[in-house]
Amino acid sequence: QVPLVESGGGLVQAGNSLRLSCAASRRAFTNYAMGWFRQAPGKEREFVAAINSWSGHNTYYADSVKGRFTISKDNDKNTVYLQMNSLKPEDTAVYSCAAGPDSYALARGAVDYWGQGTQVTVSS
Repeated sequence: QVPLVESGGGLVQAGNSLRLSCAASRRAFTNYAMGWFRQAPGKEREFVAAINSWSGHNTYYADSVKGRFTISKDNDKNTVYLQMNSLKPEDTAVYSCAAGPDSYALARGAVDYWGQGTQVTVSS
């Protein structure tokens, strides 16, 4: 099991920013790509962003968040971040951290481990 602990969710007005954090073990950071998925009420869970293990050079984003969201990681802190700017009401969802074999596979739903999720609510 690879524990993934999210934080940083909350209520924010449209147009504002929020940063999510996902703390993981050293083993997770070394061996897995990390990413974020989200699930809005009544909708299926969807991919948001992914970053490969260690170097973090390969990143992938869903078309709906490109140019607004940025995924990054701090290897010293074993933490991956999702910086969300220009938030829209349609970004409202439970955001879950995920670990997978590589960022390309993670972007296509190949998830090995899930975090518990954190709620993000964007008001209009």
